[in-house]
Amino acid sequence: MTELGTPAQGVTLYSFTRAFHGREYDLEGLVRRVGRDGFGPGLEVIGFSSLRGFPHLDDAYTGWFRDLVAESGLVPTSLAINTDVGLRRDRLMTDDELVEYMRLQIEAAARLGFPIARVQISLTPDSMERLLPVAERYGVTLALEVHAHHYATNEHILRLRDRYERLGSPLLGFTADWGSTVSGFAPSLIEAYRRRGVGEELLTAVQDLWHRFRAQGPPPTEAAHGERFGAFIGLAAEHGRPELGVDFAINGTGLFGPAPVETWNEIMPWIRHVHAKFFGIDAAGEEPSVPVRDLIAQLVANGYSGAVSSEYEGWHWNHWEDPFTIVRGEQALQRAAAEAAGSRMLTDAAEAGAALSRHLSAPVRR
Repeated sequence: MTELGTPAQGVTLYSFTRAFHGREYDLEGLVRRVGRDGFGPGLEVIGFSSLRGFPHLDDAYTGWFRDLVAESGLVPTSLAINTDVGLRRDRLMTDDELVEYMRLQIEAAARLGFPIARVQISLTPDSMERLLPVAERYGVTLALEVHAHHYATNEHILRLRDRYERLGSPLLGFTADWGSTVSGFAPSLIEAYRRRGVGEELLTAVQDLWHRFRAQGPPPTEAAHGERFGAFIGLAAEHGRPELGVDFAINGTGLFGPAPVETWNEIMPWIRHVHAKFFGIDAAGEEPSVPVRDLIAQLVANGYSGAVSSEYEGWHWNHWEDPFTIVRGEQALQRAAAEAAGSRMLTDAAEAGAALSRHLSAPVRR
């Protein structure tokens, strides 16, 4: 029988991007507020958007950062790094160039004190295998993000899982992004469209189309995904708002993923980190478009004791509500869900750090 998991509460600074871009907070101010408001102990940071000069960081800067995190009562969980294979205009990176590009970022993660580097979907099984010696050299786990429009039973994800299984290293795994398994459009997004003058008939039609696709299951191929993308564009044109077509399509296929919660079970042993993607909290304290209670219960039942980073993505359109209040509400929901599942969320830094270390060092057992 699997022992119940005790996930560690945490947050990604991405949740507060609007405040950061608006210069309400600098990096130090955000980290200190996360600690002061009890949003940790887990802390995820995005390398290129949060750290000036990344990945070329000197010892003074990395020392300052590690001291800041410790002073704030936080535990570094994941550094989000990029796999920008298309940086050049004339061609994609060669494999050797990609490995070196990633090596610099993985080294930076280690120097900053992060045990996990979140990597991206453009890495192939062969690329991940080539990066394994780099991960071993720096002692950093590479957790490839499973993000809509991909999902845990997607062909590419299963190929990666099979390679991980063959290689047998705990330093390779996944970051599970809950945006792959949502239950509907966020009410705040619908309200944002309404504020832009979109009529109720079109808003209803967009949501109906999404639910029709959800009933069919996640797209089995890239071509099927493209057809769904095009359907949202066509719907906007049919209703006289063609300028909104791509926006509807991006949100309808790339942000709100229709896969069932159960699909995560296919890769659960390899999940090293969780992005608790969400878009808002209603008056009853629930997330109306993400099945947070089911997702936390699933982690607990499967013995997951890694970090769960609250990732508020409603900031893209919601400029009328306070993101700190919204994150506080979502984390309360997570804690309630863990308690209902017979467990708890870890909120003590020392306890969470020890659990995370055990989670990342344990051999993967399917």
